[in-house]
Amino acid sequence: MLPPRLRKFIGMIVLVVFVTSYALLAMVIGDITLQQSSTLTRFTYFAVAGLVWVIPAGAIIWWMERRPKA
Repeated sequence: MLPPRLRKFIGMIVLVVFVTSYALLAMVIGDITLQQSSTLTRFTYFAVAGLVWVIPAGAIIWWMERRPKA
């Protein structure tokens, strides 16, 4: 098992890389695919894309914070 400090350090690095990559990817996909779409469609896409990252980030945080098995 990993020590808690190492687990949190690895999780922090993974979380920063994931959120940055996700934001850039969502932005590029939205920009390329929604250029001719209505304002409501673009707003809806970016609202959903802006919230979806929370699910995998929560899983990473859960992994960082769980207690090692005894």
